[in-house]
Amino acid sequence: MKVYQAYNLCIASELLLPELIESQGNPDVIVRFGKVGDVTGVEFDRGSNFLGDLPGVGKFVIHKGCEVIVDTLPGVEEALLRNLVLGPILCVLLRQRGLLVLHASCVDINNKAVAFMGGSGWGKSTLAAAFHTQGYDTLTDDVMPVEIAAGCPTVFPAYPQFKLWPEAVASLGHNAESLSPVSQNSFKLAYKFPRRGFQQNPLPLHRIYVLSKGTNHEIASLQPQDAFIELVRHTRAMMAVTETGFVASHLRLCTELVKNVSFRRFTRKPALADLPELVKLVEHDLADSADTFTTVSSSL
Repeated sequence: MKVYQAYNLCIASELLLPELIESQGNPDVIVRFGKVGDVTGVEFDRGSNFLGDLPGVGKFVIHKGCEVIVDTLPGVEEALLRNLVLGPILCVLLRQRGLLVLHASCVDINNKAVAFMGGSGWGKSTLAAAFHTQGYDTLTDDVMPVEIAAGCPTVFPAYPQFKLWPEAVASLGHNAESLSPVSQNSFKLAYKFPRRGFQQNPLPLHRIYVLSKGTNHEIASLQPQDAFIELVRHTRAMMAVTETGFVASHLRLCTELVKNVSFRRFTRKPALADLPELVKLVEHDLADSADTFTTVSSSL
């Protein structure tokens, strides 16, 4: 097994995970290959003891936030398997460990975590990559775990990679042809970057921008009840982890986050050429955050 660090965890894995930063120490999580049929004495409950089935890939067990057993079908592409382990499988594991896991990308602005939350294809990764291009460190891409302790939400960093569409890569000034697809049948490219552009330390969560599409660029305040709905909507593994206690805990964590973090609605029109202006718009909004009811808009 090799040992890696991600999401504030030490992960020992039989599956090679080159996307992660290699580490040392006693593992918090073990990822290993095995047969699901060999797991005995465990009652699967869609919560702490989770049994999943990925068509065409295989089955997997996620046990109490500390063990993943992967039972693959013959001939499964390793890149696809890595993508699944680092995505939906770890999302379930992080929820088992009591974290709120959001569909969001996150960057470090003035030693605080600023997140962009939204559905697939809404521009989370592209926007975070635009900040990275402007010299800001990145914490997460696509999977953002939040720990809430004593009313203080903290984001745990993931690993130094974006998953970007080729046109987004080109718009940010990179050579798309030099990058590899995330997996064999994926249209997105894996853009790995050096550690110096990656914030490896957990940071307090300062603000969440909820992404929307529109005809102009605008940032506006978001009411608490609307922020709560968006959090529920964009929680990872929401339809998978359905055990009653986990559902109740999830709703409590969403409530706590709304109480302790500011939320803004960030509406953008689809224009990759405007990415530098969007970065400036967010910078200005953060600088002007003393007035939470101010609407910042762009005439682009």
